[in-house]
Amino acid sequence: MEEFTADQIAALSKFVSSERFSTGQSSRELHLHDISAHRGLIPAGIIWPVSTEEISKILTWTYDQNVPVTPWGAGTSTEGNPVPTRGGLVMDLTRMDKIIEIRPRDLQADVQPGVLRKELNRQAGQQGLFFPPDPGADATIGGMIANNASGVQTVKYGATKDYVMKLTVVLPGGNIIHTGCKAHKSSSGYDLSRLFVGSEGTLGIVTEATLRLTGIPSHHLAVTISFSQLDEASQAVAIMIGSGLEPAALELLTPQLIHLMNRENNIGLPEAPTLFCEFHGISAATLQETADLTRELCEDCGATGFKSGVEANERAQLWRARHEAWETIHRAHPGKETLIVDAAVPISRYPEMIIFSQKLVDDKGAAGYIFGHAGDGNLHVVLVGDPDNEKEWSLLEDINTRVVTRAVQLGGTCTGEHGIGIGKRKFMQLEHGDSYQLMRRIKDLIDPKGLLNPGKIFMEP
Repeated sequence: MEEFTADQIAALSKFVSSERFSTGQSSRELHLHDISAHRGLIPAGIIWPVSTEEISKILTWTYDQNVPVTPWGAGTSTEGNPVPTRGGLVMDLTRMDKIIEIRPRDLQADVQPGVLRKELNRQAGQQGLFFPPDPGADATIGGMIANNASGVQTVKYGATKDYVMKLTVVLPGGNIIHTGCKAHKSSSGYDLSRLFVGSEGTLGIVTEATLRLTGIPSHHLAVTISFSQLDEASQAVAIMIGSGLEPAALELLTPQLIHLMNRENNIGLPEAPTLFCEFHGISAATLQETADLTRELCEDCGATGFKSGVEANERAQLWRARHEAWETIHRAHPGKETLIVDAAVPISRYPEMIIFSQKLVDDKGAAGYIFGHAGDGNLHVVLVGDPDNEKEWSLLEDINTRVVTRAVQLGGTCTGEHGIGIGKRKFMQLEHGDSYQLMRRIKDLIDPKGLLNPGKIFMEP
């Protein structure tokens, strides 16, 4: 559906104020793609609701009219998760941006889906609290819930699913349901909140969430460790995690990426396989003991450089450079697009996965950068090419398929944190087998017309 009829425009215009519904070409084009190379079908219109009740009325109407609806957050996803594949209506949730309440005694916050992660942490930080999942981008909470986002601190704090306690969700036909509760534990029935977390808006639209918060750590310690060989660095990751050191973040950076980061940000890291670690604790003395043990373990693995107690400014610069890795790669290859591999494997198989991926990229002669959230077994391979060059792009797709297939064979997943969206749909059967069909039946039960965020997670019929 590329255009609404005059009657449909009149009907949609009644649900919200005039400035919150548009069929203008510029608004439609702005909602045609996220930061990935995936492209969809231009939507017929954009609507900006501000309440659960408005969303309920809109979805009641769209279901009656057989109009596809695609939820939209900040547009920072990497797999085409909010890209409209069948046109229709894009529901932009960014104006539902209220932090309803922060309750420090309960370590909880009630928020609308359009709240930005950094704004939540700014306000929660005034109470000594924070929301730990950190995907790097300033994503909306609704988008993070939809994709079960995680990021650099997952190894210690967990993913978004570990912080969602209660949800208000509008189902495809307009019914409003509430899942979960505000108690810290419950064994009451099916965990419906977990069903909606990571469902990418294919089952319902989250309009309010109660999130668990945690205390801001009183002490931080950042460490950089360099190695002469990539396999030594990846082996050190498995040993550090197995020793119970509990880093808050443990990132693996390869020389190719560090070269770009040094060139653009002047961070001065040795251009060698490097681990960037951060530890959180209750005292400087405890963290120093942790650093000493880390050094000992890494030197046993062949570490050639160890820098502990990185200053706050340098630490912030390193994290900024790491979070901007995708943008740095993109700027280094003007006119090209990226295909991002987001596989994850058990920690014991991480060294094998890293070496396999690096050898594959090298053997194929592709432009590719390997790094990842090593502490939780999450591997990123950012491949660079021209989607309009069939030969060049098919080479990248082949690498992507080989890496994902290997990860699944090792007991892992095709996506550790980016979600399925459009790009990873083809791997769902491989990873899930018969349970993939159960997922389809759940989708058909809740959304029998297939109108809510169509084309995501499941291949179109």
